[in-house]
Amino acid sequence: MGLLSERSYFFLFFIFIILTEGHYKWVQAQHCVWYGECGESDKVPGKKYNCNYTGPPIPLPAEGHELLTELCPGYDYGNQSLCCDVQQLLTLQGSLQLPLQFLSRCPACFFNLMNLFCELTCSPRQSLFVNGTQFTNDTAANKTNVVEVQYYIGQTFANAMYNACQDVQAPSINVKALSLLCGKDASDCNATNWIEYMFDINNGQSPFPIIPIFSDVPVSGMIPMNNKTYGCTEGLEDGSGPCSCQDCSQACGPQPVPPPLLPPWTILGIDAMVVIMWISYVAFLLIFIGAVIGAWCYRKRTIESEYGPILDSNNPPCLNNDNIDQVDASCGETLGERFESSLRSLFARWGSFCVQQPLVVILGSLAVVAACSGGLVYMKITTDPVELWSSPSSQARQEKDYFDSHFGPFFRAEQLIITTTLQSESVYSPNPAGADVPFGAPLDKDVLHQVLDLQTDIENIVASYGDQKVTLKDICLAPLAPFNDNCTILSVLNYFQNSHKQLDRSVGDEFYVYADYHTHFLYCVSAPASLNDTNKLHDPCLGTYGGPVFPWLVLGGYDATNYNNATALVITFPVNNYHNDSINLGKALAWEKEFIVFLKNYSNPNLTISFNSERSIEDEINRESESDLSTVMVSYVIMFVYISLALGHIHSFRRLLVDSKISLGIAGIVIVLSSVACSLGIFSYAGIPLTLIVIEVIPFLVLAVGVDNIFIVVQTYQRDERMPQEELHQQIGRILGDVAPSMLLSSFSETVAFFLGALSTMPAVRTFSLFAGLAVFIDFLLQISCFISLLGLDAKRQEGNRLDIVCCVKLPVGQEERTDGFLFHFFKKVYAPFILKEWVRPIVVAVFVGMLSFSIAVTNKVEIGLDQKLSMPDDSYVLDYFKNLSEYLHTGPPVYFVVEDGHDYLSLEGQNSVCGGVGCSNNSLVQQVYAASLISNYTTIGFNPSSWLDDYFDWVKPQSSCCRYYNSSGAFCNASVVDTSCLRCHPMTPSGKLRPIEQDFMKFLPMFLSDNPNVKCGKGGHAAYSSAVVLKGNDTSVGATYFMTYHTILKDSPDFIDAMKMARVLADNITSAMGHKVFPYSVFYVFYEQYLTIVYDTVFQLGVSLAAIFAVTAVLLGFELWSGVLVSITIAMILVNMFGVMWLWDISLNAVSLVNLVMVREGTG
Repeated sequence: MGLLSERSYFFLFFIFIILTEGHYKWVQAQHCVWYGECGESDKVPGKKYNCNYTGPPIPLPAEGHELLTELCPGYDYGNQSLCCDVQQLLTLQGSLQLPLQFLSRCPACFFNLMNLFCELTCSPRQSLFVNGTQFTNDTAANKTNVVEVQYYIGQTFANAMYNACQDVQAPSINVKALSLLCGKDASDCNATNWIEYMFDINNGQSPFPIIPIFSDVPVSGMIPMNNKTYGCTEGLEDGSGPCSCQDCSQACGPQPVPPPLLPPWTILGIDAMVVIMWISYVAFLLIFIGAVIGAWCYRKRTIESEYGPILDSNNPPCLNNDNIDQVDASCGETLGERFESSLRSLFARWGSFCVQQPLVVILGSLAVVAACSGGLVYMKITTDPVELWSSPSSQARQEKDYFDSHFGPFFRAEQLIITTTLQSESVYSPNPAGADVPFGAPLDKDVLHQVLDLQTDIENIVASYGDQKVTLKDICLAPLAPFNDNCTILSVLNYFQNSHKQLDRSVGDEFYVYADYHTHFLYCVSAPASLNDTNKLHDPCLGTYGGPVFPWLVLGGYDATNYNNATALVITFPVNNYHNDSINLGKALAWEKEFIVFLKNYSNPNLTISFNSERSIEDEINRESESDLSTVMVSYVIMFVYISLALGHIHSFRRLLVDSKISLGIAGIVIVLSSVACSLGIFSYAGIPLTLIVIEVIPFLVLAVGVDNIFIVVQTYQRDERMPQEELHQQIGRILGDVAPSMLLSSFSETVAFFLGALSTMPAVRTFSLFAGLAVFIDFLLQISCFISLLGLDAKRQEGNRLDIVCCVKLPVGQEERTDGFLFHFFKKVYAPFILKEWVRPIVVAVFVGMLSFSIAVTNKVEIGLDQKLSMPDDSYVLDYFKNLSEYLHTGPPVYFVVEDGHDYLSLEGQNSVCGGVGCSNNSLVQQVYAASLISNYTTIGFNPSSWLDDYFDWVKPQSSCCRYYNSSGAFCNASVVDTSCLRCHPMTPSGKLRPIEQDFMKFLPMFLSDNPNVKCGKGGHAAYSSAVVLKGNDTSVGATYFMTYHTILKDSPDFIDAMKMARVLADNITSAMGHKVFPYSVFYVFYEQYLTIVYDTVFQLGVSLAAIFAVTAVLLGFELWSGVLVSITIAMILVNMFGVMWLWDISLNAVSLVNLVMVREGTG
């Protein structure tokens, strides 16, 4: 009995212990760790500790039910009691504004995030996974503060929350949202370090340390919080849809794959064109050699020579065949003979008249020249590269004009690329522990101080415009003005607010330096939009102008994303550009001029600086053009000396000034210049502006053509024998009748071809063709009139033994034997007999056909584009900038996808076709650009686009504190304003959470576009989007808008051309999907559009010219079609050979080389 009783008591005691333990566990599961707020945090000013409370949960007052529903979506506590009061919910709401604004665009991510914080703050099961570890007494309130807790979180929950949020975008700054919320770049963020950052007291939001402990199993009696989560591809119970593809890569399906590159066309591993042309050439050689041998054998058998003797040039055979009547001539031959005879007779009579009436002809010519040249007073020179290389009717030009007129011109950029002569890298060793971090030489603090001094000096540059002083603040881009007038300066020094004091800040003790500029730099390159770094400095990363400074824009020469390895610093001063505002544009130009002067004179032994201003390229092109004037003058002087000596048949020193043609040479040069002046003057009357190509090239072109004609006329006269009873005017008339048709053939074919070349849409080519065609034809007219009269006067002077220039001095009459010149003798006696030898002729043909075959094989390999460096003078400072630009920069130019006026943003369908968030179309504008950025190596789209529409949707949500208005006036109430009269734009109701449509859309959009981002609301659209949206009709409708992203780094012409091609293909796809016009715009498109059609333009220009030359040649040679064909084929072969030379010398095909090909064509014509 005793034993049984003892056992019974033991059993009862055991049951009691079990029940007690179970009751203890049940009570423990129901008690809190805190409730309400107590004393001020001594670590984060403005924040409060929670009050320690270990009792049961307390019913939430009724006024907190709506707030609980807002903050904890999907939570249905009903009338359950909680471990938080209303004030704690308000504090939670204020602390989570930025995560809420950036992550709520993905409902699943937002739900999981709020789950994490709601369970921590209010859960009635709080004590299961929250453990208070440190407490302090609040003597004033007679309560205990909770100053540190441990939060046990399931690793599964943490991973699921991170997976749902990792792809969510921050459209306004083209990065992932976690880059702003994780304390480091999104690529380095994971589930644990993200949660650790959010609970870190150093982030400025957590009032006390919250130490997360991750585990999926109980730890030390604590059961980790492992609530249900939603994946980003899942919809929520409240009806919210899955996250969009842009914010959830799992929702996108297979990642787009670029089409495979077309393999090069090869035969047996060798370029196909090379193989084909070699085979063709070898086949030609075999056939040609066989034909030559056969012909040689035939001639040997018949003992006949293929060629007769070379005839004396002074007794040429009759070109028209005196016995033509004995030949059965065709109709065409008869017509050709009559046409030639008519031309010869006409020019002969005209030449005779010019010699007989020199005064009339010369004065008449001078009068015409003076009248035409008078137009030079109206001359305008175009130096604007846009006007030179982009047709006003071209697609890129029209798109640029549309962009400029709606959004304003793209800003002017003043940029420096800075390297240092100090080549040694430094190593930063984090204290008290951490891996060493190398820092590039430009990131040495002493170097940064020197760069900051330079930057400050540039900010202080003062220029003069009229009687006004112009500073950077007068012209700079200040996106938050007038609330923040600081200029946008994209510089690594803006991480330190452009302050020497901030750069020198550090926190440490006698043992270690825990935080300094190294730690701040490393934090800011990971989270450039942060308002507070998480190290002990607590300095902002935002620039003084109120916006982020992205590391890829201010650093260069680094590898991957290791910005600390940068070998160059990039400083950019964006300056406002102006559309139809010459005064403000003049101010900007004046400041840029002083900027250039300052940097040219700046010297620092530790810094190597390359720089560029918006006006630099145009300035340097103009400077090179001015230096080319001396080249033009020297060329004309040399040509004058050559003409004077070569035209004169000088037989003895005694007759040097009699036989020389100095005055005639001067006249010839003046006639050439007069024809150029007439052409410039006539088109200036017509209001057609000149280009520098016209001024620099046409004088050489007309000089070359004009000198040819001068030599033809003069030397034909010198070698001609005057017939008996023939007077001088008759002789010169007869000579002009013989040579003028060939001069007419050359000049007229060139003129026609040039004028046909003016059909080109490229302004530089069109203008050049017009001016050149008219100049060549006027030169021809002056040569067959004024020059013939001058030749007659000079002939009379020479026959009268009068000295050239000093014609009043006369030498005694003497007999001088007529002799041929050296060159004439060389070609007649040496070159011609040699080239016509039977064994030489086949070699010449084989060589030239070989050259043609080679040129055909490489023509398609001529690169398209223009190396910018070639347009600069050799001593230009811009050359160093171009070199460093391609060597150091890692980001391409911005590109804007412009939605033209007329799209409907008020309807859900219209919104879905553009936006990238929940419910948006998979083929929307933002989604397509995002998809393109995933294969940036192919599309050249480097980043996700900024989207004002998506940010507007996030800004206007009732969960956000962004969209509010004064109840009394309806005016916008900024999130930073504390005023109970400020009401939310939308109520916290199911309908209020929907997107704004119809009237609501336009009611709040102007508020969004005027809202400056701040700590309470990071979605304000003033800085990012104020210029991206055009509001019409007194803010009652939306006009044109744009969505911006960046191209990948573009280094040479093929890169730029390909980038424009791909952007247009993408825009065309978007246009098709939206049913509304969308086009891409980037500042370089107007310059590179020409290369999209340069091959067509080249074929068109040269083809039309060859056709013109064929037609003119066939007609002026007496309707000889075969002659026209031969001439055209010969010129075509020369042009093909020119492409071969271009490939050999690495000359690219562009507008400049096309102009030169036009000149080659005309010179050979």
